[in-house]
Amino acid sequence: MIKTITKIGNSRGIILDAALLELANLKEGDKVNITVHRGGTISMTPEVATVDPDRAKQLATDIIAKNDKLFDRLSK
Repeated sequence: MIKTITKIGNSRGIILDAALLELANLKEGDKVNITVHRGGTISMTPEVATVDPDRAKQLATDIIAKNDKLFDRLSK
């Protein structure tokens, strides 16, 4: 797909149309990591959401507590 760099305010940018965003599973407001490689190739990778370790531990504890009997049966 060919895109043209255009002026956006005082900057330059590339417009990503809805179809392209859908193919990349991106939406407005998503953060992406831009990497410039040797030779000028540019890659754009969606930023993976991070999970607070304490929150993850609490959620896991809650799930285990709510499903204690199920986990007990599955372990046998």
